[in-house]
Amino acid sequence: MIGIILAAGRGSRMGTLTDTQPKCLTELAGRSLLDWQLAALSAAGIEQIIVVRGYYREALSGPGYEVRDNDRWAESNMVVTLTAADDVLCREDCLVSYSDIVYHPDAVRALAASPDDIAIAYDRHWQELWQERFDDPLADAESFRHQNGRLIEIGARSADAAEIQGQYMGLLKFTPTGWQGIRDLLAGLAGTERDRLDMTALLSRLLAADMTIGVVAVEGGWCEVDSEADLEQYRDRIAGGQAWSHDWRW
Repeated sequence: MIGIILAAGRGSRMGTLTDTQPKCLTELAGRSLLDWQLAALSAAGIEQIIVVRGYYREALSGPGYEVRDNDRWAESNMVVTLTAADDVLCREDCLVSYSDIVYHPDAVRALAASPDDIAIAYDRHWQELWQERFDDPLADAESFRHQNGRLIEIGARSADAAEIQGQYMGLLKFTPTGWQGIRDLLAGLAGTERDRLDMTALLSRLLAADMTIGVVAVEGGWCEVDSEADLEQYRDRIAGGQAWSHDWRW
């Protein structure tokens, strides 16, 4: 299995921290987010890792990973960034990671073991993390429903937390068969539509096309750094001698 880290975007909600570097080089607990991801993937047995670059791409080159580029990062979204690794996705099973999350290697192992051609990891205890990050967790949380190990809804707004069975983490698995189904779907979209497509919207479209998406449960042990406020919160927890991610055990 090959790891793919999607690191093309700027991360404008990080403020001045990304003025001169990609978001994934933001430091947390003494390491960059990228270093945390590389370490987790490696510890889970994934030896070949590809980082897809865009914004300040020259900052992303070093030992431990190969690179691909999304030359149109400023005018496209995450799905277009993923297609920059099409050559690998067509021939190998791949574990895909957003570049602004930190997670335990066990999450990678569990997702890699999924038998489905397309699968995603989700956190069953999402409310603990969202309550720390947001005054109103439902202002950011999206719908997530599954049945018999299969995703049935994702990405809509919900007025009741009890109806949300988890939160998608930004970790996905694709086999070449699963990726071919995605390629077919993308081929039917206009260029501007593809450019605007984020990953959650893609997953929703796959469901509408009756494609199967497996779900793998994770119980804490991860966090998302989406803003300066997230980063400050985690740093305050560290300064106070607390774990910097909810239920963090790595």
